Amino acid sequence: MFYNRLIFLTLFSSLNQAVRSTPDNGKITAELKVAINGFGRISRNFLRRWHGRKNSPLDVVVVNDSGGVKNASHLLKYDSILVDNETISVDGKLIKVVSSRDTLKFPWADLGINTVIEVKGTGVFVDGPGAAKHIQAGAKKVIITAPAKCVDIPTYVVGVNEQDYYHDVANIIS
Repeated sequence: MFYNRLIFLTLFSSLNQAVRSTPDNGKITAELKVAINGFGRISRNFLRRWHGRKNSPLDVVVVNDSGGVKNASHLLKYDSILVDNETISVDGKLIKVVSSRDTLKFPWADLGINTVIEVKGTGVFVDGPGAAKHIQAGAKKVIITAPAKCVDIPTYVVGVNEQDYYHDVANIIS
């Protein structure tokens, strides 16, 4: 829950960058396209929490997990439906599942991803060069859900310094 709160805090502050007016009704809407890298306990909890919010401005577009689409569907057995060899459906919302180990080949640019939630337990992407590969692949921001291994990556802790976070502080945060 701690990481979910920090992830939502960061994502919603990023919405200021994604706000747009719709020409038909003049209402302000926002959509932030999100990718999840790794589909373990934290990312599944984030997905369930996102799914529980009606009219969320977040759009979870893709999940990257080495287990593949069948495993992702199984892990969300009661929340999702396997649609085809690369897509699951969570209450009618189609989410692409990719299984790439090469970060530079992630489809972040093609899918218009704003923010990657980095939840891999391997520790591969929790330093500056590793997390920067998501930016090189087309994402605009990376949120690492573990302490970063690099002193240049700002770390925010709910209840300690979350008020210090501003969207323009850094493109990679922990």
